[in-house]
Amino acid sequence: MNSDDLCWLPALELAALIRDKKVSPVEATDAVLARIERINPALNAFCTVTAEEARDAAQAAEVAVMTGEELGPLHGVPVSVKDLVFTRRVPTTGGSRLFAEHVPEEDAVCVERLKGAGAVLIGKTATPEFGHKGVTDSPLFGITRNPWNPSLTPGGSSGGAGAAVAAGLGPLAVGTDGGGSIRIPASFCGIYGLKPSFGRVPQGPGFPGWETFSATGPMTRTVRDAAAMLDVMAGPDDRDRLSLPSDGGPAFLEACGAGLAGLSIGWSADLGYARVDPEVAELCGAAAELFEGLGCHVEVVTPGWDDPEEIFRTLAPAETYGAWGARLDDAVDQLDRSLVALLRYGKTITAERYLAAARRRHELWTEVQRFLARFDLLLTPTVAVPPFEVGRPGVKEIDGRPVSPLGWMPFTFPFNLTGQPAATVPVGMTSTGLPVGLQIIGHRFADRTVLAASAAFAVELPW
Repeated sequence: MNSDDLCWLPALELAALIRDKKVSPVEATDAVLARIERINPALNAFCTVTAEEARDAAQAAEVAVMTGEELGPLHGVPVSVKDLVFTRRVPTTGGSRLFAEHVPEEDAVCVERLKGAGAVLIGKTATPEFGHKGVTDSPLFGITRNPWNPSLTPGGSSGGAGAAVAAGLGPLAVGTDGGGSIRIPASFCGIYGLKPSFGRVPQGPGFPGWETFSATGPMTRTVRDAAAMLDVMAGPDDRDRLSLPSDGGPAFLEACGAGLAGLSIGWSADLGYARVDPEVAELCGAAAELFEGLGCHVEVVTPGWDDPEEIFRTLAPAETYGAWGARLDDAVDQLDRSLVALLRYGKTITAERYLAAARRRHELWTEVQRFLARFDLLLTPTVAVPPFEVGRPGVKEIDGRPVSPLGWMPFTFPFNLTGQPAATVPVGMTSTGLPVGLQIIGHRFADRTVLAASAAFAVELPW
């Protein structure tokens, strides 16, 4: 098998070949590293490539195979990790000049677990500074580009991860999602991305940030690979007081084979308030109809809750200021200008305003929970627009009409506020050849239902 073919294998298929001694971990790692060396200069998906460490780990993995040791489910499979997520003895900068020399002495829980499952760390993927925006560029590492068109953004803040997986620079990537940061780049890059239920994957150790918004999850080219990653990363850990206990359910990978017959699904093109690019709406609407053929009842719905943008735009800047506001006094020239603007805005938010937004967040959850009591899943577009030019923080108008600052990503951040599981699956291409994603949102803790629907859809409409 030639090296490029190895780079495009699904992780589970590659792991099976390694267990059967048909492919060596060294061969797989070298193939991915060689492709990174060729492709990454044009994309800037990786900010750090751990070639030496990866080859050492791959050689140890090969010894384990040849000596008959017990192998983990991802043994010998290359994995990348977003540069916000701590990695032991590997630089973790958060995309910030303030941490350009930062090398943690401890892995984040998810990294520790992936290594324990046999995965081989090949490097760190690019993020905007501290993951504060929905595109990927930083003062430290510059602009990350979309593999489908390098003049366009891959989205963010896990944009390096999305670009890497889409370009064949490793089958598995760890992303984080505080307002859409897994789902936006997965949609823009034409891959699968899952924001698990809040607390499903323990957070940290890591940088301070949006403690009650953010989730760590998989970014992959197949649904089954994402489920296998979640099986490895999920489960409680006392280092994260908000991590969920194990629920005793079947493996997430096993859920990918579950049927959908009898499920009730709501489809909303705009949640009643969003503005959406017509091509995106058309592609996602056609995709939603396909669930009827899978035995589901699909109903066009308007949920009825108000646009929660003001809630998010109060809580997130205030928490960002709480984490990094002190650096406005001693390091403002080193920070991304958009982060500086966010911090200065966060500084203006009073405790009274913050607590009022927190109350409205609780009210939003009540409204969402009551509405979804009628349905097993809710479908929406993932992002309201196709990928746009690099160097822009977002788009200011859609279909010729102005939108609010978060108006181009109205479908993602609401479900960070509620903590529900949400995934994005590719549904096709625009007339200009750009990927579009459909968002699949589940009940609280219903990650398996989201994975089952994603897997069944991927069979119905292969990507």
